This record gives sequence, C-alpha cells and structure tokens, in this order.
Amino acid sequence: MGRLELDAVRKEFADTVALDGVSLDIAAGEFFTLVGPSGCGKTTTLRTIAGLETPTSGTVRFDGEDVSGVPTEDRDVGIVFQNYALFPHMSVRENVAYGLKFADPPGGKSVDERVTELLDLVDLSGMGDREPDQLSGGQQQRVALARALAPAPEILLLDEPMSALDARLRETLRRQVKRIQTELDVTTVYVTHDQEEALAISDRLAVMADGRVEQVGTPREVYERPATEFVASFVGENNLFRGELVGTRDDGSTTVAVDGSEFTVDDGDLATDDLTFCVRPEDLVVDADDNRFEVAVDTAEFLGETTRYYADWGDRTVVFRTPDPHDDESLTLGFDPADARVL
Repeated sequence: MGRLELDAVRKEFADTVALDGVSLDIAAGEFFTLVGPSGCGKTTTLRTIAGLETPTSGTVRFDGEDVSGVPTEDRDVGIVFQNYALFPHMSVRENVAYGLKFADPPGGKSVDERVTELLDLVDLSGMGDREPDQLSGGQQQRVALARALAPAPEILLLDEPMSALDARLRETLRRQVKRIQTELDVTTVYVTHDQEEALAISDRLAVMADGRVEQVGTPREVYERPATEFVASFVGENNLFRGELVGTRDDGSTTVAVDGSEFTVDDGDLATDDLTFCVRPEDLVVDADDNRFEVAVDTAEFLGETTRYYADWGDRTVVFRTPDPHDDESLTLGFDPADARVL
C-alpha cells in the first residue's frame, strides 16, 4: 500500500497556471523528490497530494482510488512543513502526541508507547519534556517528522524541511530522514530546490519547471542523461554547445559544427539539423585525444578534491573540473564522444 498517482493534474489560480498537466506514478515505499527552482510548481504539487489544494482538472489517486475531492484529514498522509509548525506551549512529547489527535496509534499501542517509540526512532530519547525553544533547528525538524509519522501514514510529505538549516546539518539530517524512511518503508514525497540534496536522497526524482515535469528518473539517469536543456543546466553544472548537424560517420557517431569547430558525439539517431549537446565539467579533459579545442583560462576555484576552472572559448564560458592544478593561461580541452549528451 502507498502507491501514489497524479494524472494530468492542472491547477489554476486566477490567471496563473501553477500546474500544467502534471502526471506522476510513485511506487509504494519509494522516496520520490520534486526538485526545481522557486515558482516551478513543486510545492503546489505537494499541497495537491495532501488535499490542501483541489485540482482544477486531473486526478490524484492513492492505491488506485480517486482522492481528488477528499479532504486532508481523511487522506492517509503525514506532512512536515518548511517551518515545522511546532506548538511552542507544548512539550516535545505533547507535540509528537498531537499527531495522534485524530487517529489511534498503530499496532494497538498506547499514545505514550507510540511517542516513546518515535522519539527513539528520531534520536530524541530523553528530550520529551523539553519545549521547542530549547531545541536546535535540527532537533525541531525531527520532532516535526516524528509528529507526522505518529499515526503511521501511508504517504509522508516533506516540504523543504531542511531549507533553514546550515549545509553540514542538512547533510546529517538528510541521511537520518532517508534511514527512517527506509526503515518504515513509507512512501515519501520530498520537495526541495537543492539539486545536490535531490540527487543524494532520492530513489527517483522529477525535475519541474513552469508547472510541468521536465524529466523523471533515478538521480544517475537525470544527471548523466538529461532530457532537456533546462534539466541539463539546472541539475548540476553543465556546458551546452549549440550547433548544426554535419553528418553521420560509418561507426554511427555524429559530427556537429559549433562556431567553426567540429565535434563528434555518440548519442543515437538525430532528426534535426540544429541541435544542442552538453558535456559535464568533469568530462572535459585537459589534452584529451578527441574533440580538442583551445581555451583561455579565466579563473580557478580550489574545491579540495578538485579545482573548478572557468575558461573562455570564443564568446562563451566553458567550465571544467580536474584534480590536477594548471597554471597555464591557455589549455587544450577535449571530451570523449560518449560523454556528450544530445538534448
């Protein structure tokens, strides 16, 4: 139990289209992330799943049952909001127990037993008598998570729950959230604008833009084989090359002309003369054997394991990363044809 489907969901606010035909199929027990820039529709999608918004058209189904008109309190969902929404006049235990105000604890447990179980699950044992203002931001986030999990919902919805935390704490907490989700096997929909977070935590993710789903796939699929220019540029760094199709070689590779230079890419049959391909910064190699071109190094940023370089090639900026330092003002870069993705 816990399968979630959205079928051509559209949501309009006055003259604004917030969701434009969003369709998703999320498996039971899956950790599924909605990622995209502000205003792309990811939070509206989450609120529609929760029943906090009613679709203008389209259908939301839980385990095959249409719940599009079912109120939030009658949907088997737990929700953690961005601001956690803890009650300041209640203790930690009371906040978690509030999640059972409208539902009995699962498995025949008492409220007290269920709260103790959840505080242990989120590593807050012994803190039940504290008040929210006595907790750190990360601890408050875990109290909100425990409260949402209290009635053992089929679906857990998380709306940017870590956006207010510092980067190191976010990394720690996302591992905890993933551990808890895996342990409970609860279907989870997670909203974030942080691409790194989405890649690190998800079983699959949907990249959204302008109220539409641009691509759905595993983190590796989305990163290595972006389907559109938006996905290529939004998820991680990328270099986009716009050019014209020159021809196809005997080995099936394709030759593309970009600003007077010709490059070879291995990316299947192409049906257009004008095309764009992308190459990740880590796939651009100094003194490579294939697809060589000269660049003028502009700036370098030391990142620890690698150095990120910004270089000029004609009127465009090229980004590449390498573990080896380079002091030359000009370099020859190249890339393997198999590392280019045609968009």
